[in-house]
Amino acid sequence: MDIQQIKQRFGIIGNAPQLNRALEVAAQVAPTDISVLVMGESGTGKEIIPQVIHQLSARKHGAYIAVNCGAIPEGTIDSELFGHEKGSFTGATGSRDGYFQVADGGTIFLDEVAELPMQTQVRLLRVLETGEFIKVGSSKVLKTNVRVIAATNENMQQAVRSGKFREDLLYRLSTVPIHLPPLRERKDDIHLLFRKFANDFADKYKMPAIKLTNDGVNYLQKYSWPGNIRQLKNLVEQLSVIEKTRDISAELLTTYLDISEETVPNVVSKQSAGDNFSERELMYKFLFEMKNDLNELKKLVGELITHGPSDYKLTADQTALVSRMYKDPIEDTAHLLAAPSSVANMATPIAEKPENHGDEDFDHVVDSDFEEHEEVEDSLSLNDLEKEMILRALQKHRGKRKYAAQDLGISERTLYRKIKEYNLSI
Repeated sequence: MDIQQIKQRFGIIGNAPQLNRALEVAAQVAPTDISVLVMGESGTGKEIIPQVIHQLSARKHGAYIAVNCGAIPEGTIDSELFGHEKGSFTGATGSRDGYFQVADGGTIFLDEVAELPMQTQVRLLRVLETGEFIKVGSSKVLKTNVRVIAATNENMQQAVRSGKFREDLLYRLSTVPIHLPPLRERKDDIHLLFRKFANDFADKYKMPAIKLTNDGVNYLQKYSWPGNIRQLKNLVEQLSVIEKTRDISAELLTTYLDISEETVPNVVSKQSAGDNFSERELMYKFLFEMKNDLNELKKLVGELITHGPSDYKLTADQTALVSRMYKDPIEDTAHLLAAPSSVANMATPIAEKPENHGDEDFDHVVDSDFEEHEEVEDSLSLNDLEKEMILRALQKHRGKRKYAAQDLGISERTLYRKIKEYNLSI
Protein backbone atom coordinates (compact mmCIF):
# COMPACT_ATOMS: atom_id res chain seq x y z
CA MET A 1 0.00 0.00 0.00
CA ASP A 2 1.50 3.35 -1.05
CA ILE A 3 1.46 6.60 0.93
CA GLN A 4 -1.59 8.09 -0.83
CA GLN A 5 -3.65 4.95 -0.17
CA ILE A 6 -2.68 5.08 3.50
CA LYS A 7 -3.76 8.73 3.70
CA GLN A 8 -7.12 7.98 2.09
CA ARG A 9 -7.77 4.96 4.29
CA PHE A 10 -6.97 6.72 7.56
CA GLY A 11 -8.14 10.24 6.68
CA ILE A 12 -4.69 11.82 6.88
CA ILE A 13 -4.42 15.30 5.36
CA GLY A 14 -1.15 16.84 4.18
CA ASN A 15 1.76 16.51 1.80
CA ALA A 16 4.69 17.67 3.95
CA PRO A 17 7.87 15.61 3.29
CA GLN A 18 8.31 14.90 7.03
CA LEU A 19 4.75 13.54 7.24
CA ASN A 20 5.22 11.37 4.16
CA ARG A 21 8.45 9.99 5.60
CA ALA A 22 6.75 9.11 8.90
CA LEU A 23 3.99 7.22 7.06
CA GLU A 24 6.55 5.48 4.86
CA VAL A 25 8.48 4.20 7.88
CA ALA A 26 5.25 3.12 9.59
CA ALA A 27 4.25 1.08 6.54
CA GLN A 28 7.70 -0.55 6.38
CA VAL A 29 7.79 -1.68 10.03
CA ALA A 30 4.12 -2.73 10.18
CA PRO A 31 4.68 -6.38 9.03
CA THR A 32 7.31 -6.88 11.77
CA ASP A 33 7.01 -6.98 15.56
CA ILE A 34 9.59 -4.24 16.11
CA SER A 35 8.86 -1.79 18.93
CA VAL A 36 8.18 1.75 17.70
CA LEU A 37 8.48 5.08 19.52
CA VAL A 38 6.44 7.92 18.01
CA MET A 39 7.78 11.36 18.91
CA GLY A 40 6.33 14.80 18.33
CA GLU A 41 4.76 17.77 20.04
CA SER A 42 1.34 17.60 21.65
CA GLY A 43 -1.44 17.85 19.09
CA THR A 44 0.52 16.60 16.07
CA GLY A 45 -1.63 13.47 15.68
CA LYS A 46 0.77 10.86 17.07
CA GLU A 47 -2.13 8.51 17.82
CA ILE A 48 -2.71 7.84 14.10
CA ILE A 49 0.68 6.16 13.55
CA PRO A 50 0.00 3.17 15.89
CA GLN A 51 -3.34 2.64 14.16
CA VAL A 52 -1.64 2.58 10.76
CA ILE A 53 0.97 0.10 11.99
CA HIS A 54 -1.64 -2.16 13.62
CA GLN A 55 -3.99 -2.23 10.64
CA LEU A 56 -1.17 -2.97 8.20
CA SER A 57 0.27 -5.77 10.36
CA ALA A 58 -0.57 -9.44 10.79
CA ARG A 59 -2.09 -8.48 14.16
CA LYS A 60 -4.91 -6.44 12.59
CA HIS A 61 -7.51 -9.00 13.69
CA GLY A 62 -6.23 -8.92 17.27
CA ALA A 63 -7.04 -6.39 19.97
CA TYR A 64 -5.80 -2.81 19.76
CA ILE A 65 -5.70 -1.00 23.11
CA ALA A 66 -4.63 2.64 23.53
CA VAL A 67 -3.50 3.61 27.03
CA ASN A 68 -2.86 7.20 28.17
CA CYS A 69 -0.15 6.65 30.76
CA GLY A 70 -0.40 10.22 32.05
CA ALA A 71 -4.10 9.90 32.88
CA ILE A 72 -3.85 6.83 35.13
CA PRO A 73 -2.98 7.45 38.81
CA GLU A 74 0.40 6.12 39.85
CA GLY A 75 -1.08 3.77 42.45
CA THR A 76 -3.29 1.89 39.97
CA ILE A 77 -1.30 1.88 36.72
CA ASP A 78 0.37 -1.48 37.44
CA SER A 79 -3.04 -3.01 38.00
CA GLU A 80 -4.38 -1.47 34.76
CA LEU A 81 -1.50 -2.73 32.66
CA PHE A 82 -0.75 -6.11 34.25
CA GLY A 83 -3.90 -6.95 36.23
CA HIS A 84 -4.29 -7.91 39.90
CA GLU A 85 -5.47 -10.73 42.12
CA LYS A 86 -8.33 -10.57 44.60
CA GLY A 87 -7.29 -8.94 47.87
CA SER A 88 -3.96 -7.67 46.53
CA PHE A 89 -4.83 -4.13 47.69
CA THR A 90 -7.68 -2.23 49.30
CA GLY A 91 -10.70 -2.33 47.00
CA ALA A 92 -9.51 -5.35 44.99
CA THR A 93 -12.72 -7.32 45.46
CA GLY A 94 -11.95 -9.65 42.57
CA SER A 95 -9.30 -10.74 40.12
CA ARG A 96 -8.77 -8.57 37.05
CA ASP A 97 -6.93 -9.09 33.76
CA GLY A 98 -4.64 -6.25 32.69
CA TYR A 99 -4.25 -4.75 29.23
CA PHE A 100 -1.24 -6.92 28.42
CA GLN A 101 -3.31 -10.04 29.04
CA VAL A 102 -6.40 -8.79 27.20
CA ALA A 103 -4.38 -7.64 24.17
CA ASP A 104 -2.52 -10.97 23.77
CA GLY A 105 -1.92 -11.37 20.04
CA GLY A 106 -2.64 -7.70 19.37
CA THR A 107 -1.14 -4.26 19.90
CA ILE A 108 -0.87 -1.90 22.88
CA PHE A 109 -0.31 1.81 22.31
CA LEU A 110 1.27 3.54 25.32
CA ASP A 111 0.67 7.26 24.92
CA GLU A 112 2.67 9.68 27.11
CA VAL A 113 5.00 6.82 28.00
CA ALA A 114 7.42 9.22 29.74
CA GLU A 115 4.86 9.57 32.56
CA LEU A 116 5.23 5.93 33.63
CA PRO A 117 6.48 5.50 37.23
CA MET A 118 9.91 3.92 37.61
CA GLN A 119 8.50 0.69 39.10
CA THR A 120 6.18 0.27 36.12
CA GLN A 121 9.07 0.91 33.73
CA VAL A 122 10.86 -2.11 35.22
CA ARG A 123 7.79 -4.30 34.66
CA LEU A 124 7.40 -3.00 31.10
CA LEU A 125 11.04 -3.72 30.29
CA ARG A 126 10.56 -7.36 31.34
CA VAL A 127 7.51 -7.70 29.09
CA LEU A 128 9.41 -6.27 26.13
CA GLU A 129 12.42 -8.53 26.64
CA THR A 130 10.79 -11.83 27.64
CA GLY A 131 7.05 -11.46 27.11
CA GLU A 132 6.54 -12.29 30.80
CA PHE A 133 4.67 -10.38 33.51
CA ILE A 134 3.19 -10.95 36.97
CA LYS A 135 -0.14 -9.66 38.19
CA VAL A 136 -0.19 -7.38 41.22
CA GLY A 137 -0.47 -9.60 44.30
CA SER A 138 0.41 -12.79 42.44
CA SER A 139 3.55 -14.91 42.14
CA LYS A 140 2.54 -16.70 38.95
CA VAL A 141 4.44 -15.72 35.80
CA LEU A 142 2.20 -15.17 32.77
CA LYS A 143 3.15 -14.95 29.09
CA THR A 144 1.84 -12.53 26.49
CA ASN A 145 2.47 -11.87 22.82
CA VAL A 146 1.85 -8.16 22.45
CA ARG A 147 3.38 -5.56 20.21
CA VAL A 148 4.15 -2.32 22.04
CA ILE A 149 4.04 1.07 20.33
CA ALA A 150 4.79 4.10 22.50
CA ALA A 151 4.48 7.84 22.00
CA THR A 152 5.79 10.89 23.81
CA ASN A 153 6.02 14.65 23.44
CA GLU A 154 9.01 14.92 25.78
CA ASN A 155 12.72 15.02 25.13
CA MET A 156 13.52 11.45 26.12
CA GLN A 157 17.28 11.94 26.31
CA GLN A 158 16.69 14.73 28.80
CA ALA A 159 14.28 12.49 30.73
CA VAL A 160 17.01 9.83 30.93
CA ARG A 161 19.63 12.34 32.12
CA SER A 162 17.30 13.64 34.82
CA GLY A 163 16.60 10.11 36.09
CA LYS A 164 12.94 10.20 35.11
CA PHE A 165 13.16 7.43 32.51
CA ARG A 166 15.26 4.26 32.27
CA GLU A 167 17.86 4.33 29.52
CA ASP A 168 17.58 0.60 28.79
CA LEU A 169 13.80 0.91 28.40
CA LEU A 170 14.21 3.86 26.03
CA TYR A 171 16.51 1.84 23.76
CA ARG A 172 14.10 -1.10 23.88
CA LEU A 173 11.09 1.05 22.99
CA SER A 174 12.77 3.12 20.28
CA THR A 175 14.01 0.31 18.05
CA VAL A 176 12.40 2.34 15.28
CA PRO A 177 11.76 6.03 16.09
CA ILE A 178 9.15 7.93 14.07
CA HIS A 179 9.01 11.71 14.31
CA LEU A 180 5.90 13.71 13.42
CA PRO A 181 6.58 17.34 12.49
CA PRO A 182 4.80 20.24 14.23
CA LEU A 183 2.22 22.19 12.25
CA ARG A 184 4.48 25.25 11.94
CA GLU A 185 6.80 23.10 9.79
CA ARG A 186 3.89 22.09 7.55
CA LYS A 187 2.85 25.53 6.32
CA ASP A 188 1.44 24.29 3.01
CA ASP A 189 -0.77 21.80 4.87
CA ILE A 190 -2.45 24.41 7.08
CA HIS A 191 -4.95 25.54 4.43
CA LEU A 192 -5.72 21.92 3.49
CA LEU A 193 -6.46 21.05 7.11
CA PHE A 194 -8.52 24.22 7.57
CA ARG A 195 -10.77 23.31 4.62
CA LYS A 196 -11.12 19.71 5.86
CA PHE A 197 -12.20 20.85 9.34
CA ALA A 198 -14.46 23.57 7.90
CA ASN A 199 -16.35 21.02 5.80
CA ASP A 200 -16.62 18.60 8.73
CA PHE A 201 -18.14 21.24 11.03
CA ALA A 202 -20.42 22.50 8.27
CA ASP A 203 -21.90 19.00 8.02
CA LYS A 204 -22.03 18.62 11.80
CA TYR A 205 -23.82 21.92 12.48
CA LYS A 206 -25.83 22.08 9.24
CA MET A 207 -24.42 25.41 8.03
CA PRO A 208 -22.34 26.71 5.11
CA ALA A 209 -18.64 26.04 5.38
CA ILE A 210 -16.29 28.88 6.25
CA LYS A 211 -13.34 29.70 3.98
CA LEU A 212 -10.15 31.71 4.25
CA THR A 213 -9.30 34.82 2.30
CA ASN A 214 -5.79 35.13 0.83
CA ASP A 215 -4.58 37.31 3.69
CA GLY A 216 -6.21 34.86 6.11
CA VAL A 217 -4.15 32.00 4.65
CA ASN A 218 -0.96 34.03 4.99
CA TYR A 219 -1.84 34.93 8.57
CA LEU A 220 -2.32 31.30 9.62
CA GLN A 221 0.93 30.26 7.95
CA LYS A 222 2.86 32.84 9.98
CA TYR A 223 1.40 31.68 13.29
CA SER A 224 3.52 29.35 15.46
CA TRP A 225 0.70 26.91 16.42
CA PRO A 226 1.80 25.76 19.89
CA GLY A 227 -1.21 23.42 20.02
CA ASN A 228 -0.59 22.14 16.48
CA ILE A 229 -3.44 20.37 14.64
CA ARG A 230 -5.61 20.18 17.74
CA GLN A 231 -5.45 23.95 18.14
CA LEU A 232 -6.26 24.52 14.46
CA LYS A 233 -9.29 22.22 14.68
CA ASN A 234 -10.60 24.05 17.76
CA LEU A 235 -10.12 27.38 16.00
CA VAL A 236 -12.09 26.26 12.94
CA GLU A 237 -14.93 25.03 15.15
CA GLN A 238 -15.08 28.36 17.00
CA LEU A 239 -15.13 30.32 13.76
CA SER A 240 -17.79 28.05 12.25
CA VAL A 241 -20.16 28.46 15.20
CA ILE A 242 -19.52 32.03 16.35
CA GLU A 243 -18.90 34.06 13.20
CA LYS A 244 -21.79 35.00 10.93
CA THR A 245 -19.58 35.74 7.96
CA ARG A 246 -18.27 32.75 6.03
CA ASP A 247 -15.19 34.56 4.71
CA ILE A 248 -12.44 34.53 7.32
CA SER A 249 -9.92 37.34 6.90
CA ALA A 250 -6.65 38.10 8.65
CA GLU A 251 -8.31 40.98 10.49
CA LEU A 252 -10.92 38.64 11.91
CA LEU A 253 -8.29 36.05 12.85
CA THR A 254 -6.43 38.60 14.97
CA THR A 255 -9.31 38.47 17.47
CA TYR A 256 -8.64 34.74 17.93
CA LEU A 257 -4.87 34.48 17.43
CA ASP A 258 -2.24 37.05 18.38
CA ILE A 259 0.62 36.48 15.99
CA SER A 260 2.84 38.89 17.91
CA GLU A 261 2.92 36.60 20.96
CA GLU A 262 5.68 34.02 20.80
CA THR A 263 5.05 30.66 22.43
CA VAL A 264 7.61 30.27 25.21
CA PRO A 265 8.09 26.77 26.66
CA ASN A 266 9.37 27.53 30.15
CA VAL A 267 8.82 29.82 33.10
CA VAL A 268 12.06 31.76 32.79
CA SER A 269 11.63 32.76 29.17
CA LYS A 270 7.97 33.54 29.76
CA GLN A 271 8.96 35.83 32.55
CA SER A 272 11.25 37.69 30.17
CA ALA A 273 8.29 38.11 27.80
CA GLY A 274 6.80 40.34 30.49
CA ASP A 275 3.26 39.03 30.62
CA ASN A 276 3.33 35.91 32.74
CA PHE A 277 4.52 35.10 36.23
CA SER A 278 4.32 38.08 38.54
CA GLU A 279 6.57 38.55 41.55
CA ARG A 280 3.79 37.27 43.78
CA GLU A 281 3.47 34.05 41.79
CA LEU A 282 7.22 33.52 41.93
CA MET A 283 7.04 33.97 45.70
CA TYR A 284 4.34 31.31 45.80
CA LYS A 285 6.65 28.97 43.94
CA PHE A 286 9.43 29.67 46.43
CA LEU A 287 7.09 28.91 49.34
CA PHE A 288 5.91 25.77 47.57
CA GLU A 289 9.52 24.52 47.47
CA MET A 290 10.21 25.74 51.01
CA LYS A 291 7.32 23.62 52.28
CA ASN A 292 9.07 20.49 51.02
CA ASP A 293 12.29 21.57 52.76
CA LEU A 294 10.45 22.05 56.06
CA ASN A 295 8.86 18.62 55.80
CA GLU A 296 12.26 17.05 55.15
CA LEU A 297 13.74 19.01 58.03
CA LYS A 298 11.04 17.70 60.32
CA LYS A 299 11.93 14.13 59.33
CA LEU A 300 15.61 14.82 59.94
CA VAL A 301 14.97 16.15 63.46
CA GLY A 302 12.88 13.09 64.26
CA GLU A 303 15.64 10.77 63.10
CA LEU A 304 18.25 12.66 65.14
CA ILE A 305 16.11 12.41 68.26
CA THR A 306 15.38 8.71 67.64
CA HIS A 307 18.92 7.56 66.83
CA GLY A 308 20.96 10.09 68.80
CA PRO A 309 23.36 12.63 67.24
CA SER A 310 26.48 10.58 67.93
CA ASP A 311 25.20 7.54 65.95
CA TYR A 312 23.65 9.39 63.04
CA LYS A 313 25.38 10.42 59.82
CA LEU A 314 23.84 12.89 57.40
CA THR A 315 23.19 11.77 53.83
CA ALA A 316 24.15 13.95 50.88
CA ASP A 317 20.54 15.13 50.49
CA GLN A 318 20.28 15.97 54.19
CA THR A 319 23.56 17.88 54.09
CA ALA A 320 22.23 19.88 51.11
CA LEU A 321 19.05 20.58 53.07
CA VAL A 322 21.03 21.91 56.02
CA SER A 323 23.11 23.98 53.60
CA ARG A 324 19.97 25.71 52.36
CA MET A 325 18.74 26.43 55.87
CA TYR A 326 22.07 27.62 57.35
CA LYS A 327 24.51 30.25 56.13
CA ASP A 328 27.61 28.15 56.90
CA PRO A 329 26.77 24.52 56.01
CA ILE A 330 29.98 22.97 57.37
CA GLU A 331 30.00 24.75 60.70
CA ASP A 332 26.28 24.45 61.24
CA THR A 333 26.10 20.79 60.21
CA ALA A 334 28.53 20.03 63.01
CA HIS A 335 26.40 22.19 65.29
CA LEU A 336 23.36 20.21 64.20
CA LEU A 337 24.97 16.86 65.10
CA ALA A 338 26.10 18.23 68.44
CA ALA A 339 22.75 19.72 69.41
CA PRO A 340 19.65 18.58 67.50
CA SER A 341 17.53 20.95 69.56
CA SER A 342 18.99 23.82 67.52
CA VAL A 343 17.29 22.43 64.41
CA ALA A 344 14.01 22.10 66.24
CA ASN A 345 14.24 25.69 67.42
CA MET A 346 15.20 26.88 63.94
CA ALA A 347 12.27 25.09 62.33
CA THR A 348 9.82 26.04 65.10
CA PRO A 349 10.67 29.54 66.32
CA ILE A 350 7.48 29.81 68.38
CA ALA A 351 8.54 26.89 70.61
CA GLU A 352 10.52 28.18 73.56
CA LYS A 353 13.57 26.19 74.53
CA PRO A 354 12.88 24.31 77.80
CA GLU A 355 15.03 25.01 80.82
CA ASN A 356 16.17 22.52 83.45
CA HIS A 357 14.57 19.48 81.82
CA GLY A 358 15.94 15.97 81.66
CA ASP A 359 16.22 13.95 78.47
CA GLU A 360 12.69 12.60 78.82
CA ASP A 361 11.17 16.05 79.22
CA PHE A 362 13.28 17.38 76.35
CA ASP A 363 11.99 14.72 73.95
CA HIS A 364 8.43 15.41 75.03
CA VAL A 365 8.69 19.16 74.53
CA VAL A 366 10.42 18.95 71.15
CA ASP A 367 7.94 16.40 69.81
CA SER A 368 4.79 18.13 71.01
CA ASP A 369 5.83 21.67 70.13
CA PHE A 370 7.21 20.72 66.73
CA GLU A 371 4.12 18.76 65.75
CA GLU A 372 1.82 21.55 66.87
CA HIS A 373 3.72 24.17 64.89
CA GLU A 374 3.85 21.95 61.80
CA GLU A 375 0.10 21.40 61.86
CA VAL A 376 -0.84 25.06 62.28
CA GLU A 377 1.73 26.76 60.07
CA ASP A 378 1.88 24.19 57.29
CA SER A 379 -1.81 23.46 56.89
CA LEU A 380 -3.07 27.02 57.28
CA SER A 381 -0.34 28.86 55.36
CA LEU A 382 1.76 26.91 52.90
CA ASN A 383 -1.05 24.57 51.85
CA ASP A 384 -3.30 27.55 51.15
CA LEU A 385 -0.56 29.23 49.11
CA GLU A 386 0.08 26.00 47.21
CA LYS A 387 -3.63 25.61 46.47
CA GLU A 388 -3.93 29.22 45.29
CA MET A 389 -0.85 28.88 43.10
CA ILE A 390 -2.23 25.75 41.43
CA LEU A 391 -5.59 27.44 40.85
CA ARG A 392 -3.92 30.50 39.30
CA ALA A 393 -1.81 28.32 36.99
CA LEU A 394 -4.87 26.32 35.87
CA GLN A 395 -6.91 29.47 35.29
CA LYS A 396 -4.05 31.05 33.39
CA HIS A 397 -3.84 28.08 31.01
CA ARG A 398 -7.63 27.56 30.86
CA GLY A 399 -7.50 24.21 32.61
CA LYS A 400 -4.71 22.71 30.48
CA ARG A 401 -2.82 20.65 33.04
CA LYS A 402 0.27 20.09 30.91
CA TYR A 403 1.12 23.79 30.59
CA ALA A 404 0.06 24.53 34.18
CA ALA A 405 2.44 21.81 35.41
CA GLN A 406 5.28 23.29 33.34
CA ASP A 407 4.72 26.72 34.91
CA LEU A 408 4.60 25.23 38.40
CA GLY A 409 7.79 23.25 37.83
CA ILE A 410 6.15 19.90 38.65
CA SER A 411 5.12 16.85 36.63
CA GLU A 412 1.65 16.55 35.19
CA ARG A 413 1.08 13.47 37.36
CA THR A 414 1.95 15.43 40.51
CA LEU A 415 -0.41 18.21 39.45
CA TYR A 416 -3.20 15.66 38.93
CA ARG A 417 -2.61 14.31 42.44
CA LYS A 418 -2.68 17.82 43.93
CA ILE A 419 -5.96 18.60 42.14
CA LYS A 420 -7.48 15.48 43.67
CA GLU A 421 -5.96 16.24 47.08
CA TYR A 422 -7.38 19.77 47.23
CA ASN A 423 -10.62 18.76 45.44
CA LEU A 424 -10.15 21.55 42.89
CA SER A 425 -12.72 22.10 40.18
CA ILE A 426 -11.39 23.36 36.85
